Amino acid sequence: MEKNKYKNLVNKHTPKENVIYNGLIAFTIGGLMGVLGQALIDIYMYIFNISTSDAAMLMIVTLVFLGCFFTCLGFFDKLVHFARCGLIIPITGFAHAMMSATLEYRKEGLVTGIGANMFKLAGSVIIFGVVSSYLFGLLRLIIMGG
Repeated sequence: MEKNKYKNLVNKHTPKENVIYNGLIAFTIGGLMGVLGQALIDIYMYIFNISTSDAAMLMIVTLVFLGCFFTCLGFFDKLVHFARCGLIIPITGFAHAMMSATLEYRKEGLVTGIGANMFKLAGSVIIFGVVSSYLFGLLRLIIMGG
């Protein structure tokens, strides 16, 4: 089969995405995640009588735990299928990436399985985050002055 005919056949049978619908769902779910995060901060501040920064730390730990827990139970992927980037972009997506790699390689042992593969996807996120933070900090230092 010719390449063009094959490409046309694939394009004909590839499902089309509804970008506006997907964007609205992701925006709504992402907004609800923000509301959940703020509610957790307010609850932790009220219950433990702590500062906002301490409550924010507990909120992040809670969301990471929930992302890992739902991944272990096997339904985080189903939630993401519905919520799109509304669940992948926040910290829950990072927790899911680490936990998925951990679960996938757990049979290979603690060191060669879990330890070697846990940061398979998350490692690139960490590296690019550190490098971009350094570059933006350097740029700010240059523009604002020392």
